[in-house]
Amino acid sequence: MNGANWQDEPTDYEMLGKLPRNEPLPEPPPANVMGSLSITAAAADPELLDLPWHIRLEEWPEEHLAALPRGISRHIVRFAKLGGSVIAVKETGEHIARHEYHMLRRLQRLDVPCVEPVAVIRDRQTPDGRPLDPVLVTRHLKFSLPYRALFSQTLRKDTLTRLIDAQALLLVRLHLIGFYWGDVSLSNTLFRRDAGSFAAYLVDAETGELYPDLSTGQREYDLEIARVNIAGELMDLLEGGLIDPEVDPVATSERIMDSYRNLWAELTEKESFELGERWRVSARIRRLNELGFDVEEYAIKTTPDGSTIQLQPKVVDAGHHQRRLLRLTGLDAQENQARRLLNDMDSFRADNFPDQDEEISAHAWVTQVFEPVVRAIPKELSGKLEPAEVVHQVLEHRWYMSEKLDRHVPLAETLQSYIDTVLRHRRDEAAIMLNPDTNMLKVLEAEEAAQRDGEDEYDDEEELGDEEAFDDEAEVAKEEPVDAD
Repeated sequence: MNGANWQDEPTDYEMLGKLPRNEPLPEPPPANVMGSLSITAAAADPELLDLPWHIRLEEWPEEHLAALPRGISRHIVRFAKLGGSVIAVKETGEHIARHEYHMLRRLQRLDVPCVEPVAVIRDRQTPDGRPLDPVLVTRHLKFSLPYRALFSQTLRKDTLTRLIDAQALLLVRLHLIGFYWGDVSLSNTLFRRDAGSFAAYLVDAETGELYPDLSTGQREYDLEIARVNIAGELMDLLEGGLIDPEVDPVATSERIMDSYRNLWAELTEKESFELGERWRVSARIRRLNELGFDVEEYAIKTTPDGSTIQLQPKVVDAGHHQRRLLRLTGLDAQENQARRLLNDMDSFRADNFPDQDEEISAHAWVTQVFEPVVRAIPKELSGKLEPAEVVHQVLEHRWYMSEKLDRHVPLAETLQSYIDTVLRHRRDEAAIMLNPDTNMLKVLEAEEAAQRDGEDEYDDEEELGDEEAFDDEAEVAKEEPVDAD
């Protein structure tokens, strides 16, 4: 616009919207002066003050960062060291940060699988006084991975199915307590291994709302969001060659609809039966227990003529096996892990102490089975998997070794085989690698590829117990076993 003629231009250069003038900037304060911060936290964590809140998150120095796999996010997210733990820091708006922080706290109190909120930090500014976005700080969920980190190799269809089933179970648990997610996706979920399956944890709650209960329309809309998002995520993975080429992203994403609806119906629908079939009340409750739910309250109605009974669970609570394992042993595990450990504990009691009190035999199982397995894992391998998952895998390994060799395999012999042929070849899911860069990631990818080429039994995405996994088991079993005691 060559003919422009500006008149009465404001001389207040601090006015909002004015372009900066070539004037010397004020002298910045020392780098260690971070200004006034407002911190909302659930518990006092003084180490928070040591982090460089005066620097934009994407420019944080590597010395503060921990290289852990990150999922896709619309916000800047970094993992940082905080004392002896790791935190996830997300830069976002103040309202979103405060809402998500309080929502995660409420979900934790309701015992829903989600990340632990640590703090909201506001009033950040650079040393020269420029404002920075607030951040939400959450505790990193140890031994968990974003779904993309599970795809270090082409993902098998049945493993993908287990991921989606875990997502459906999480969504059911959220809906049972009245939580509307609003952004259901694999990207907003973390996964932990759970005895051959996966346990899903909510990560992103910024779009979520908690209601006394949800309408059918709210639940179905959440489910439709999940279907569309998962289909898009799978298309992206298919394009990158990270899932089996035969996987149909759209058809696979439909599975969450079926899995969710089947589970929801089992947990909430009315069931009618004849008066003489009252045993079906106990059968319904037993089925729910097997699914991992306790029935805390249910309604029974009879027809006016007394010939038919209607049963409807009213209050169901997830974690049936977790609570029983915790009560008997003090061990905290995922639901499927707890189910597997309890089965072994019951067999141990039947074989060794059939007439003994359940609590006493449980203590004996911990000291004679669980603790020896955990102690036998070499220190350098202890970060591979969480203890309950290791014990589960050892028990599975023992079962298939015994079947393959057609004899009872002692625990010590099983441990030696498992450590040498399985555990050493797994990715370290608890490791914190410092100072990440592109070259480091390439090295890690090369190491994972080399490990996969050398594995004869399991890989990260295969189910334990593949019948072809023990071709060399007889030779391995001849080696000198470790002493489990």
